[in-house]
Amino acid sequence: MIVRIMGEGQVRLDDSHFPKLNELDDELMAEVEQDDKEGFRRTLAALLDAVRTMGAPLPDDALEPSELILPAPDATIEQVRAMLSDDGLIPDEYPAKS
Repeated sequence: MIVRIMGEGQVRLDDSHFPKLNELDDELMAEVEQDDKEGFRRTLAALLDAVRTMGAPLPDDALEPSELILPAPDATIEQVRAMLSDDGLIPDEYPAKS
């Protein structure tokens, strides 16, 4: 799966990493709902770091469609709130089952 971090680029992630990413996403969503800015900042950084660490960056000139788009590291809680769906940033059905 291809994931874009806004302002940084794209990363290819193996589906096996999504349970951990969904845990962080659930934590982030709860912090946004509670307006916990300190927890939000910490968890957003952890989520993006996990994507960078577990994934393989694509070359800057790659033109792959992104299946997920995550906010930039400096995104505000309000910007992330606008991006959230009922499932958070990462829908619970990801990776899609075939």
